[in-house]
Amino acid sequence: MRIRLPLLALAAAIALPSLAIAQDKPGKTDDKSAVAKGHEQDKEDDAQAGWVKPPVMEQTSVTHHVATTHAGPMKYTATAGTLTIRDDDAKPIASVFYVAYTADGVKDYKRRPVTFFYNGGPGSSTLWLHMGSFAPERVQTASPEYIKPAPYAFGPNPETLLDKTDMVFVDAIGTGYSRALGDKKDKDFWGVDQDADGFARAIMRYVTKNARWQSPKVIFGESYGTTRTGALTYLLQDRGMALNGAVILSSILNYGIRQPGFDQIYINYLPSFAATAWYHHKLANPPADVATVVEQAKQWASGPYAAALAQGSALDPQTRAQIAQQMAALTGLSPQFILDANLRVDLARFQKELLRDQRLTVGRYDSRYTGIDADAAGERPEYDASDTAISGAFIASFNDYVQRELNYRTDMPYRVSAYGLDGFKWDWTHDAPGGGRGKQAAPDVAVDISAAMRTNPYLHLLSLNGYYDMATPFFGTEYDLHHMGLESAQAQNIAFRYYPSGHMAYLNPDALRMMHRDLAAWYDEIVASASSNTPPVTPAMSRGHAEGNGPN
Repeated sequence: MRIRLPLLALAAAIALPSLAIAQDKPGKTDDKSAVAKGHEQDKEDDAQAGWVKPPVMEQTSVTHHVATTHAGPMKYTATAGTLTIRDDDAKPIASVFYVAYTADGVKDYKRRPVTFFYNGGPGSSTLWLHMGSFAPERVQTASPEYIKPAPYAFGPNPETLLDKTDMVFVDAIGTGYSRALGDKKDKDFWGVDQDADGFARAIMRYVTKNARWQSPKVIFGESYGTTRTGALTYLLQDRGMALNGAVILSSILNYGIRQPGFDQIYINYLPSFAATAWYHHKLANPPADVATVVEQAKQWASGPYAAALAQGSALDPQTRAQIAQQMAALTGLSPQFILDANLRVDLARFQKELLRDQRLTVGRYDSRYTGIDADAAGERPEYDASDTAISGAFIASFNDYVQRELNYRTDMPYRVSAYGLDGFKWDWTHDAPGGGRGKQAAPDVAVDISAAMRTNPYLHLLSLNGYYDMATPFFGTEYDLHHMGLESAQAQNIAFRYYPSGHMAYLNPDALRMMHRDLAAWYDEIVASASSNTPPVTPAMSRGHAEGNGPN
């Protein structure tokens, strides 16, 4: 999902109207003539070659606006443009597209954080976070719903984080308007370490270009973007940029757990199954709220269920039957179905089976959504209902917004995703810090986060999770972060938050309000820590597990 896990990516292109230069509104920038001159040279080159090339010279379109925020009306500057990243010999290797929102009138940048946002995939642009979460304007959504065709509701976002941080939304190379330059090809950046290197260079370039080295710095990733964040926490620090914080939304940190033969994946999914069954009224004795059923499922999954799975084929028939009955009570599935699945129900089977009696499937990215398959007797859903429900609104809204309001125009197509392009193949190997362990065949970036937090005691990590996200189950995130080998003083810098939503938790307006509240309190801690240079101890935040339980 926008967010994009590797098997579900949207390969779409948006062709924007063809005005070749990024135009500023009156009085917006001092370097317009330089941009124009450089772009005219690009146009000559393009005309000779017969196609549009990404610009080597950095471009910007600067516009000014007023945002509605929790702190009241705020004047801000929106900058849509490109960053040229270079190799260690200063040779240009990629043009990276970004949109930045910065508050006007800031006098002390040492107390004004800057946050870098990106989606995942791998191979997704950052269209989804940009259009749906914390920017000053967003697609207006209700959750869960199928958004009707155009015209779409797009407008002011009172939950924008502009009241707490400047924001920079960055597209991965090969997506959006980001492209490789020179001898490099987009595919050269399609891998765990290659991608992290490109983002590290882009972030450092933005910070240098805009003189933000003294500002508190935060990175914010969603889905595979959390894998990227894990790698970046250590990589940026290793290159001289120690982060103040990292936010991971709908996380997948360890891909190795998805290999056949490991039972932990079934344990991780159990609480998400229970939350979904509760939502769809499939439990015989449901508790009053989803947080309660989730806690019950977590205790059972990590206790009796884990012990039973650990015995494998040695599990006796009586215990097997008891486990099936207990699992049925928590998941809404029949004991016989669970026994037939050898107590190990994979996600696709759960999606198809839970509401089979109603001829419905449940969504993967958000299990509150339901779909209708042509074949109700099939084993797996024919499509993900939660994926198809919102894509059109996000793509169309960006297409209109980037042209009309940001005034950024180019002949290049905007790639919503690189997945499905000719030659798209992700390199999953990863050189994790630590030495002596060899290259990982499947990335486990919890190792990177652990190394970063052990060497930077001021680094805060905030984990945001949706109860109904079955693409990246929240119990798996807990497991990974609780197994990083941190001392208690370091572990106290990790906080968890949970919301009544799915993978794109911000689609639910109630969840978005909760997220803003929790993030606002977290950013206040970041700024306070940066000012005092004292590692904060916040046990209430780090131990919080209830829905939306951050400070008001």
